[in-house]
Amino acid sequence: MNSFRGVLTLAQERRLSALDAWHQALGNCPLRMDCPDAYHDELLRQTDEMDRQGIVDWQESRDLRMEADHAYLCAVAGGGLSPSGAKYDDASLRRLI
Repeated sequence: MNSFRGVLTLAQERRLSALDAWHQALGNCPLRMDCPDAYHDELLRQTDEMDRQGIVDWQESRDLRMEADHAYLCAVAGGGLSPSGAKYDDASLRRLI
């Protein structure tokens, strides 16, 4: 993030930092495996805080909540990250529905 110093506004830096923290929480495998409820609560807490501060708009907040819900459902189903590490395994979610 140092390469962007002086290029980004304070608001842009706050947004990048908040979204980075959210994605760090999303990738917190020990918490996801040990306590899926706390994992989900943390993702939603961070989303709500970003929404409260105006860092994300309504649609972005909704998308983050949907991704948190999806990750939670995969965690309780015993699923994990896909080989790419980018998304959760949709096949395990489909088996739940």
